[in-house]
Amino acid sequence: MAAKKESETEANKLADIAGGKVGRVAKVTLMASANAAAVVSEYADVFGEQDMAALSHLLRENIGQVVGGDLGQCEAMLLGQAHALQSIFVNLARRASIQQQLPQYEAFMRLALKAQYQCRGTLETLSKIKNPPVLFAKQANINQGNGNQQVNNGSSPALSRTGKNVNQQNELLEVQYGGASVDSGTTGDAIGEHPPMEALGGVNRRADAGG
Repeated sequence: MAAKKESETEANKLADIAGGKVGRVAKVTLMASANAAAVVSEYADVFGEQDMAALSHLLRENIGQVVGGDLGQCEAMLLGQAHALQSIFVNLARRASIQQQLPQYEAFMRLALKAQYQCRGTLETLSKIKNPPVLFAKQANINQGNGNQQVNNGSSPALSRTGKNVNQQNELLEVQYGGASVDSGTTGDAIGEHPPMEALGGVNRRADAGG
């Protein structure tokens, strides 16, 4: 009884915390839109003073669109990032071209190629979103009663209706060896007995061997 009362008291305390200021702050802290707004506001001062509430509101709308299946904002973001990375690549490549010392040239060129690599990866991600890969799964029907397996992928409807199992490997071997059946389940013709061996004729000995 005491343990139950203590549990109820703890639950009431948690409810009070969740409904109070501390709970509201914790809820905002864990919101994806609020987290993004906090970072964006630190880096987007080039556009002017940012309002956290306005950023969080717009980000919530964008998140809702993506959750609903509209990836237009994501596609626009990736294309914008690709353009930005391309600009970084061009700037660093030009700065590398005017360097007179090899270490400086290598440093700028290495950074330029990193930006180019990131640009390529961003465009590849955009392409996958626009044209997601299609996976083809093969279907196999396994008859556990007799252990025979029938695969109907790509087979003709007639063969599927009759239930005949087609051994494609045997068919290829038949073509290769001129139509001879290689079906292990077919009984071959009996091998004929060897004809009786005829008696050997007389041996011709050389006359100088003494007949």
